[in-house]
This record gives sequence, structure tokens and C-alpha cells, in this order.
Amino acid sequence: MVSERGLQVLRAIVQDYVESHEPVGSKSIVDRHAFGVSAATIRNDMALLEDEELIAAPHTSSGRVPTDKGYRVFVNHLAQLRPLSGAQRGAIESFLADPADLDDLMARTVRVLTQLTGQVALAQYPSFARAHLTHIELVALASNRLLVVLVTDAGGVSQRIAGLPVDLEDADVAVLRAQLSALLTDQTVREATDRVEALRAGPDVTRIDTAIKLLAGIIGEELAEFRQERLVMAGAATLARREQDFRGSIHPLLEAIEEQVTLLRLMSEMVTDEQGLAASIGAENEAFGLPEASIVASNYLTRSGLARVGVMGPTRMDYPSNLAAARAVARYLSRLLDEDEASR
Repeated sequence: MVSERGLQVLRAIVQDYVESHEPVGSKSIVDRHAFGVSAATIRNDMALLEDEELIAAPHTSSGRVPTDKGYRVFVNHLAQLRPLSGAQRGAIESFLADPADLDDLMARTVRVLTQLTGQVALAQYPSFARAHLTHIELVALASNRLLVVLVTDAGGVSQRIAGLPVDLEDADVAVLRAQLSALLTDQTVREATDRVEALRAGPDVTRIDTAIKLLAGIIGEELAEFRQERLVMAGAATLARREQDFRGSIHPLLEAIEEQVTLLRLMSEMVTDEQGLAASIGAENEAFGLPEASIVASNYLTRSGLARVGVMGPTRMDYPSNLAAARAVARYLSRLLDEDEASR
């Protein structure tokens, strides 16, 4: 069992190691922190922490550094989130203000988060699978070309040009618009997908039948895009600047960034605490091929459910500051999406 003072020594070691990137010894702890005990007493506390595998010696005669297990204890019990400064909060608000659309908002989100933390920033798009279609528009560009626009209540917008094998008049376009709107509006993306599949199996007698079957196929493809999980990232170049913080190669992280599937799974499976915050540290990411990386994240709320925004970097990261930045950005993102929904 580690004493309360021993846990505070662990906190000091984590904080000093993150700040200095140097192994931490008992003398520096006594000099930097007001424990009111001798260096010999601190050494005894450190020996107990080492027995519990919370710290380790990278070299025979060096100080100690936190282990992945030590970082986990720190994050779970010892970390105190540092409030963002007024300037940082102002930067979030000004950077995310008045986005052009959801894609612009998500791109801005990861850019401001990587600027705040100096880490790779990750953000899940809101899930549109449970969103409802609120609007379907058909705009005639020519007698045989239509612009198909789909809008969901979660902010998803799709635009696609459809080339038709038949010529349509304005009255035909109005009929198609009315039929598709009646069939699909106010349905969830999943329900709408089932309905357009039924349309594609319908008769093909009139030119309206031909057009609606083709449009059903296009709408089905766009709905499938809505159902896909998506991730947006920024700051991959920060890994190169922090390469010395990784014991091995950073290539697995670069591959995960390029492929996205691994990071989507990891982000989705992280367990959050009562504040909606989550951390996955070092060896906990072994199953995802990222044993030297840590990810911290915060939930943000959308009408269709929860998604996450966070940062990825080496295990030697400033967990309290990074968690606080992720939480602040997530809260502002939730507010923006809620205001956008209320204005519809």
C-alpha cells in the first residue's frame, strides 16, 4: 500500500518529469516541493512507489520516471484540471465563431485544440445514423440533370448532382420532390435507408418511375455516407517534434492517423468518467498497436448523441492541461451545435 504522502510524491514526479523531461530524484523533490521531510524519507517513499510499479529507473543511478501505471493513478486520483486562461477561452470562442458549415466547424475545432495543446488533435463527427432527415430538395439544372440536397437535424448536409436517362419537365420535378419528401422527411437515416431500398425495387414503367429509382440509388449512397463514422485530425507534424518522447518508432501513430479506422475504434471504446472525460494511456492501447501513445478526450453533445474530441501524443504529456483543453473545446462545440439546431 502506498501512503498518502507517497501518492503526493508520485504527483510531484509526474509533474516534474513532464515539465523537465529529466528523471526526478529525491533531492529535486525536496527542493521543489514543500513536503517538510528529508530526502532520505522521500527516497523511502519512492522505493515503495517503485515496488508498486508506479515509477521506474531508466538508468541504474538516475532518478525515477512515471510508468504507464503511474500515469494512470495520476490521472484517476491525483490530476487536478487546470482552468484555461481567459486568453485561451477567448481563442476558442473567436476561432470557432461563425463557421460556414459543419465541416468548417470540425476543421476549426481540431486546429484550435492542437494550438492549445501542441498535440495531435482528434474529433469525431457527430453520428448521423440516428439523425432525422429534415429536408429534401431537388433543383433542376437541366432537363436531365438534378441537384439532390439532403439535410439532417444533426447538421449533416449532402449535395449530389444526378444525371438522368430521361428528360423531365418542371412538373415532373415537383412530383418527384413531393414523393421523396413525403416518404423520407422526418425519418431517421436508418429508416430512410430502408425506404429508398424499397423504392429501388419498385416498378419501372413511366419516366417518373425511372427517375425515382435512379434518385433512390443516389440518395441511398448519400445516406450510407451519413452513417459512416468520420474523424478529423490536425497537428500530425507535432509528432516529429516530440519524437524523442517515444521509446520506439512513431510510425505506428502516423499509420493510425492515415488509416483512421484504428483511432475511430479507440476513441469509441474509451470509457469516460462522470465528467465525460476519458484517458487511454500507453500500454492500455496495446490492442490498437499504439502502446507508446496516450489519448485524452472529452464528450460533446449533439442531438443525435455523444461524440468525442481529444488529443493524442506521447505518454509524457501534460494530462491536466490537455484534459482541460479538450473539455473546454467540447463544451463550446456542444453549445454551437445546440444553437445551430435551435435556429433551424
